[in-house]
Amino acid sequence: MRKIIGFRTLCVGLGIWVGTVVVSAQGEFKALPWSQSTAYNSYLMRDVHRQFASRQSAIQQAFTSPAGMQEYLEGCRERYKQIVGTFPEKENLNVQVVGKIQGTGYYIEKIIFESKPGRYVTAHLYMPENMTVPVPATLELCGHGLNGKGSSSHAAMLMASNGIAVLVVDPIGQGERLQLIDREGKPLTRGATTEHTLLNAGFNLLGTSLAAQEYWDNHRALDYLLTRKDIDSERIGVYGSSGGGTQTAYYIGLDPRVKVAAICSFFSTRERTMELQGPSDGCQHIPYEGREQLEVPDFALMMAPRPLLILSGKYDFVDLWGAQQGFAELQQCYKVLGVPEKVDMLTVETGHGLGTEKRQKLVSWFKRWLKDDQSPVKKSAQDRFRLSDMLCTTKGQVNVSMPGALSIMQENVNQLDEWASKREAFLSKGKKTVQAKMLDLLGLKGLPDHKIRIEATGHDSMRENEQYKFQLIREGEMPVPCILIMPSRANADSPVELRLQEEGKGTYLSEYANFAAALTEGKILLLADLRGFGETTDPAFYTDAKYWNREYRNAMVSMHIGRPIMGQRVVDILTLLDFCSEHEFLKGHPVKVFANGIYGPVAIHAAYLDERINSVEIKHSVKTWKEYIERPMQWDMYSNVLYGALKYYDLPDLIRLSNCPIRFAD
Repeated sequence: MRKIIGFRTLCVGLGIWVGTVVVSAQGEFKALPWSQSTAYNSYLMRDVHRQFASRQSAIQQAFTSPAGMQEYLEGCRERYKQIVGTFPEKENLNVQVVGKIQGTGYYIEKIIFESKPGRYVTAHLYMPENMTVPVPATLELCGHGLNGKGSSSHAAMLMASNGIAVLVVDPIGQGERLQLIDREGKPLTRGATTEHTLLNAGFNLLGTSLAAQEYWDNHRALDYLLTRKDIDSERIGVYGSSGGGTQTAYYIGLDPRVKVAAICSFFSTRERTMELQGPSDGCQHIPYEGREQLEVPDFALMMAPRPLLILSGKYDFVDLWGAQQGFAELQQCYKVLGVPEKVDMLTVETGHGLGTEKRQKLVSWFKRWLKDDQSPVKKSAQDRFRLSDMLCTTKGQVNVSMPGALSIMQENVNQLDEWASKREAFLSKGKKTVQAKMLDLLGLKGLPDHKIRIEATGHDSMRENEQYKFQLIREGEMPVPCILIMPSRANADSPVELRLQEEGKGTYLSEYANFAAALTEGKILLLADLRGFGETTDPAFYTDAKYWNREYRNAMVSMHIGRPIMGQRVVDILTLLDFCSEHEFLKGHPVKVFANGIYGPVAIHAAYLDERINSVEIKHSVKTWKEYIERPMQWDMYSNVLYGALKYYDLPDLIRLSNCPIRFAD
């Protein structure tokens, strides 16, 4: 018992009140001396604001000269290319025109092509009638309707009636390209935004994103347009609303063939959106944008000096103030480049979407810059077509209709399998190389030093144990709240059991049966809440249930700023190990980690990085990231995503190569 007495004396010296307290079943298990329900999000948003401020300084400097502006835009493009991932080699599009529908003054061709082998894309091409020369054309990128291109597009009809062809493309997860479906092709999720978000987690692990995959499909759609003799390849545009506005913003910076563009009901600042509403759908984020100081207005700025139109609604949930601030930057950029007339913004008394007034402005803008025609917009007939007549496939879905069609899940599994030999080659380079890449993927510049501050925040004396509360502070990180339970039977050989429960340490401690046996055996228990769990859990109402992730906003903000949430939690475990190494009561005791749920992959990474962990036992957790690739309909995937990790290793690789035993106890 000498160690226990010494430890208690140390705590008294630190100013801790020591007393005998009877703790009821509803006892308090808080270790932090403060309480703020959104503390973790506030912590993350500080990085968002810092990155935004740094970007603001850079763009203001760019506004001082045309050369500076061009240098800024080139820098944006280069940073964008670094994070967007790689694209496959172009192969035959294998285009099929499978039908034709007559409209009033135009006709619609039903088209299927392969953007890559086995990936079928469905589209409608609206062609003006009776044209004797090649016509200008534009892509229409669909918003987040489950039906995608649907049975018709009012904007496309209006464009075609005014002499501009329109190719309306079904995105992944919409229209005839749903991925999470049953055998009959019926959707298994609530809508496109959910499917996009679930698929995006798997893409991220492979080093790409749903946004990048949408770009590729749209890029290949434009390739198809340019093969047609009835299309003028020098007069090409792109526009979209809502999710289509997102696709447009991501598209225009990478494809110089686009001469005119319009973004509707998406354009605002990311900083403002994250602060007001939190991150949006999975297809509307590319990891590390904030780290690379890329804002939504930057993606639009990459269009300069080509004509660009912004369409906003005063009562849209897309923040108007952010849109106005971003547009002011666009105006300044175009002014510096000497073409202020080539950027414009329409704000109307409406909400979300591409309504009548916006469509009129859209077509007027495209007529002006694609046709050099400023005459009034001609009205179009509001033709109605049955959805069944407008389908490009026989069964309404490419993945149950087209021979050889590959689902996104199968595509990604094939990619993962193809990389198997490369992963083995990488892992064979030794622990130093693997560890360096792992730190990079975790968003860490290196292993943190051992400088922590230990603040004792409470003490309870029980009949057979002592309970001590602490907050562990490392500069620049969230404090780690923990409770140390010292049994009266502890001795010099007693192990420290570091318990990480995703339900929170309070839930575990509220049931004496959870730890009674350990105390009887003299084991030292250390219960901790890593950031985002337990005492710093984000309130549930900040995360939309459609995202299938209890901490979606914090996981996505973390990825945005370049600090994946898993990497931050690995730092928290290392802080706890420093605590175990520094305190005389715990020095020399073996540390065994018990983790469940989301904590599983965190513990695996920590064990590979730090040999102070003697063993790891994991329950009810993901065993391999391949599970996310094969079965995207899982909860809490974003909590365990590292961007591009599957190029280098999977979780079983770390378990195999770790110096300490790691086992699953399920």
